[in-house]
Amino acid sequence: MPTVNLPGADGSIAPYTLTGTPTERPKAPPAFNRIAYAAAHVVSDPLRETRPWEAPAIDWEATLAFRHHLWSLGFRIAEAMDTAQRGMGLDWAGAQELIRRSLAEARTLPGADLACGAGTDHLSPADTRSLDDVIAAYEEQVGFVEKHGGRAIMMASRALARVARSPDDYRKVYGRILGQAKEKVVLHWLGDMFDPQLKGYWGGDHFEDALSTVISIIEENGAKVEGIKISLLDNAKEVALRERLPDGVLCFTGDDFNYAELIEGDGRKYSHALLGIFDAVAPQASKALASLAAGDVGTFRAVIEPTVPLSRKIFEAPTQYYKAGVVFLAWLNGHQSHFTMPAGMQSARGMLHYADVFRLADRADVLDKPELAAVRMKSLMAVMGVGE
Repeated sequence: MPTVNLPGADGSIAPYTLTGTPTERPKAPPAFNRIAYAAAHVVSDPLRETRPWEAPAIDWEATLAFRHHLWSLGFRIAEAMDTAQRGMGLDWAGAQELIRRSLAEARTLPGADLACGAGTDHLSPADTRSLDDVIAAYEEQVGFVEKHGGRAIMMASRALARVARSPDDYRKVYGRILGQAKEKVVLHWLGDMFDPQLKGYWGGDHFEDALSTVISIIEENGAKVEGIKISLLDNAKEVALRERLPDGVLCFTGDDFNYAELIEGDGRKYSHALLGIFDAVAPQASKALASLAAGDVGTFRAVIEPTVPLSRKIFEAPTQYYKAGVVFLAWLNGHQSHFTMPAGMQSARGMLHYADVFRLADRADVLDKPELAAVRMKSLMAVMGVGE
């Protein structure tokens, strides 16, 4: 197996020899007994990207090829979400193009499924004056998704967090949008560790108050809510939400720290999945979920649990920069030819972080092409000053 010189936290440089075994691919998309969305990243085009912070260019061919990779493993795709750098490199104009292209691509592949993020990110929070501004922004984005034949994931709104003064303001906005939706919508509870501008979302700083507001919104609009994704990186809070959801409304885990146990469940209830980490560990998650569906809990745990330390490293604080680790692994695994990102976000993490991700990915059998991964890691380390 190949060996790469990697830095340690103490400033030392030591050789690391890969030991992982690539995960085999299924011959056909497997069936799961959990709904599993993988939130997918976008691939930048460094050959056209002249102003990456202001107007990043997207490599559409590579971006759509990665969606086929996820579909082939049995996943639904959560499109144009936080993992695609919404509001952190991908603006609404870019998201519109991504949504149009992905929906069209899905129609070419039997069984391909996706839902699309609809928020208010084209509305600057600083320019938001009223709840009506927020409602109009949501109407535009949900309307765009539905116009192109898609289903919406109603993303949390920075603008709403800025202007809302009470839980009733959230009820008003969500009630208006859900009441107009043509299809059932997935709600999105994104914690401020993912986006500091969402602090106090749902109209309060305390979890129990926020939970009561969310449940009331769902109960008042139950016919239009498929489920809710919760991303608070706290399994106890997710279980509390799951316990209070009305019958027929699904809980989607967005907990990239505790997803294994939440998906497996407690013997009474379990969570479905809508996860950014599934972009990075798709083959392993696919094998684990297929095993769970077959009643093989032992294989489910054996395959998915080693990915959890990797995910916790990728999503460590500042959590919003986790996209860098996701794209880093896509590059190592040959899904794209370069390690550059919209807005230059690859610079958001440092050499020690990437070295840790590399080691943990190997131990979790996430490196699909060990020889290629080693060559690319050596090149990255050389750029960062670590030689042979």
